[in-house]
This record gives sequence, structure tokens and C-alpha cells, in this order.
Amino acid sequence: MYKILEKTALNPTVTEMLIEAPLIAKKAMPGQFIIVRPLADSERIPLTIAGYDRVKGTVKIIFQIVGGTTMELNALRAGDSVHDFVGPLGRATEVEGFKKVCVIGGGVGCAIALPIAEELHARGCIVHSVVGFRNHDLLILEKEFQACSEEFRVMTDDGSYGTKGVVTAALEELVNAGNQYDEVITIGPLIMMKFAVKTCQKFGIKSVVSMNPIMIDGTGMCGGCRLTVGGETKFACVDGPDFDGDLVDFDEAMKRGTMYRDFEAHAREAACNLLNKEVQ
Repeated sequence: MYKILEKTALNPTVTEMLIEAPLIAKKAMPGQFIIVRPLADSERIPLTIAGYDRVKGTVKIIFQIVGGTTMELNALRAGDSVHDFVGPLGRATEVEGFKKVCVIGGGVGCAIALPIAEELHARGCIVHSVVGFRNHDLLILEKEFQACSEEFRVMTDDGSYGTKGVVTAALEELVNAGNQYDEVITIGPLIMMKFAVKTCQKFGIKSVVSMNPIMIDGTGMCGGCRLTVGGETKFACVDGPDFDGDLVDFDEAMKRGTMYRDFEAHAREAACNLLNKEVQ
């Protein structure tokens, strides 16, 4: 059992937890993920490692409350334990040898982008970070990004904070200002990553995308994270989650991502009913 040391609500739909997991903290690297099972009879879900402390033996996870299992996880409190916490899994993000990188995060994808930005910064790389949210109320990790970024931009769809617009507008502005990036790393909704890649192609910049949004069981057995990269079949959880953005078939990935909406809605409703009964 893995004890929850801290639990913090980052916004109405996103929660941060600090988990006691010394063996995972010892090996974890930015870009990797863990498999969580909140209760003994819960579904297994993959969550990206949002931070780790090798000395304290802790691992940070940040998750959006969108389905039945994340509702069960969010119902746990500090002092409780999650039943399973397995990892680190997946290939770590490449962070060596870069002089200047732009890191782009969209929504809860910022939880994945942050440890990458922090690691790059710690290695002496100049980091420019761009984050995008629907509105100010959903903004997370602003201070953390500011601490590891020489340039930091916040974009909101409604203009309630930062600059109104999409993350690709900020990327274009930064490139047009003369910034020459070794690489652009983008993590967030599939549609956001697709257009971030298109923007990079416009300027001849290498892009790397994290295909976490299409993972399901995190081991490659379910086949749900199957995608086409450079004309070949890959699995996001074992071959990635990072891939060359130029090679990913985003249209196929987005189509596959819609296959589980009805199932997710049913699981969310069932979990909600169960949790409500427990409260009563």
C-alpha cells in the first residue's frame, strides 16, 4: 500500500497528490508514468509522474477528475493509501544536449510538461514555456513554470488571464521574435498537439509530442494506445509516450480517442452513484 502524504485541489477538476513510493522515486525520470489502482476492485489507470523527490522518497501525481477511477482516487484523503502504484513505466523524455527548448502544455497536460521543463532548466538549457487553458479558473502550476522558465506565456481561450488565444499563437510570436529552438516539446489535447506540430513544420523546427491522452491500461496489452508513427504501428505506453511530432498520424489517434466516450460516461455515472451511497 502506498500512503497519500498530501492532497491538494489545484482547480475544481484537477487534484495533486504526493505519494510515498521510495523505490519509484529512486528511478523516475521526466516523461515516465505509473499505473494506479485506488482500491482493490478499481480499474488500473496510467498517470504521468508530475514530480519526484529521491531523498524523501515521494512521487507527485496530478490528475483530472473525468471518469469513474479518477473519482475513486479523488475520494481518498491524505493519510489513506492507494492499493497499487507501479512504475516508473514508459520511456523518459530526452533532455540532454539542448541549448534552448520551448515547452508547451495544454490543460492538465501541463502536469506532464512541468517536470520536463524543470529538468531541462536544471541542465542549463534555456526554457521558454507556453501554457494554455480555457479560462483563468482552470490555470495550474503557474509559479512552478515561472521558476524554471526564462520566458513564460499564459494563453486562455476567453482572455480571462494572460493573453487571449491559442498556444500556437504564442509559439509563432516567440519564433518571429528571433528565438531559435533546438526542439519544441508539446503535451496536451491531441488537437492542440496536432496544430503545434504544424506550426513547428512551418518554421522547420523539430517537434516532440507526448501521446499520453490515448493510453488506457499502460502496458501495451489492451492495444488502446495503438497509433501510427511514420507508417508503422506503435504503442504509446511501451514505445513512447514521446514521439517525433512530424511522424504521428493525429487524425487516426483522435478518431480512436472517441471510441471509449460512452464507456467512460457509464463508468463515471456508476462511480458517482457508488460514492454518493457511501456518503449517505
